[in-house]
Amino acid sequence: MADGRSGRRGTLAGMTDQDTPAALWPTLDDLWTRLESARTHTGTEGLLLRLLKLSEEVGEVAEAVIGTTGQNPRKGVTHTWEDVQGELCDVAITALVALRTLTPDAQEVFTRHLARVAARR
Repeated sequence: MADGRSGRRGTLAGMTDQDTPAALWPTLDDLWTRLESARTHTGTEGLLLRLLKLSEEVGEVAEAVIGTTGQNPRKGVTHTWEDVQGELCDVAITALVALRTLTPDAQEVFTRHLARVAARR
């Protein structure tokens, strides 16, 4: 299905691979609001704990990769590549929520940074 703006094939409901899902940033704001309302630590400690959550999620990616490849002989194959994909999504979500914790302008900051990275040669 072609998207009405560019004529390129859409990847999902008319979106191209260059589009951002419309609900991404509002959904991240909702997640951030929910997490903020349930926070048990505030200030610098709360911020550090939110940032450390990213390391936990990256560790879960590693665990899933090890489980997919059966690298732990005691456990064997315990995960699938779909599990790895899900864990990578958790890393991305956690990173964006952490960014939102640092600035209410997370979308702007991310978009500017992504443009700089994409322009690198």
